[in-house]
Amino acid sequence: MAWSKIDKAPLTKSARRDTPDGLWYKCKACQTILYRSDFIANQYVCMHCNHHTPVPACERIRHFLDAESFQEADTDLKSSDPLHFKDSKPYSKRLEEAFAKTGMRDAILCGEGLLCGHPVQVGVYDFRFMGGSMGSVVGEKIARVFLRAVSQRQPAIIFSSSGGARMQEGILSLMQMAKTCTALSRMKAAGIPMISVMTNPTSGGVAASYAMLGDVNIAEPGALICFAGPRVIQQTIGESLPEGFQTAEYLLEHGMLDMICPRKTLRDTIGQILSILWPSVESHVREEDRS
Repeated sequence: MAWSKIDKAPLTKSARRDTPDGLWYKCKACQTILYRSDFIANQYVCMHCNHHTPVPACERIRHFLDAESFQEADTDLKSSDPLHFKDSKPYSKRLEEAFAKTGMRDAILCGEGLLCGHPVQVGVYDFRFMGGSMGSVVGEKIARVFLRAVSQRQPAIIFSSSGGARMQEGILSLMQMAKTCTALSRMKAAGIPMISVMTNPTSGGVAASYAMLGDVNIAEPGALICFAGPRVIQQTIGESLPEGFQTAEYLLEHGMLDMICPRKTLRDTIGQILSILWPSVESHVREEDRS
């Protein structure tokens, strides 16, 4: 142990090696410390407990669609402040901050791409943009996804991750529930499938409108899916709620979902679903053309 008695000069500031910022990620569910790069490569799913964390829209699309196939649509749409709303800060300021944080004009990214070779219309929420709230622009972009699906005869896939309607737009936000459902009804009349993927959380006006109206309703494991949150309900009725109330697993058990699918297998699962549904859609369209 003679080496321990050797006098050593203290490290100078230039000789220290600080840990790079952002190297680690702490899972919010199990508190496990993970390499951030491994966590991102695993599509924002904890390798220890399988907790599914909200994923940025661009990352979702990169993992889900065929490589280099995505073409964004409606890039010119962005929210305004029609009500001049102000709480602790003006709505216009909140929009500026959300744009700076995400690089997105609003809470959803929409466009066209290929999934296992199938042309599809896609809309993907980004929860980082004001909690994925549905305002006028989000509702308009979703409606356009459905209408393009009809005009181009392509299935539509919507990934929802939302706290509900955007209160800063008042009734204009609530109107989007009717707008999106009306556009979706045109898809259903044309016999073209819509696949709804509900991630954590899917709540409020989003859950109460198009999100639960898919031809196939899928949820990620552990996702909270509800209109009013469990704490609000419990405080309102003054009673304890069942274990796991309003989670994806609870909804599946009670017949409100078709399946729960882990994020890592979601691409292949939906690809298989489309391979089953798409031929029936094409034959239905051909029959319409003949008539």
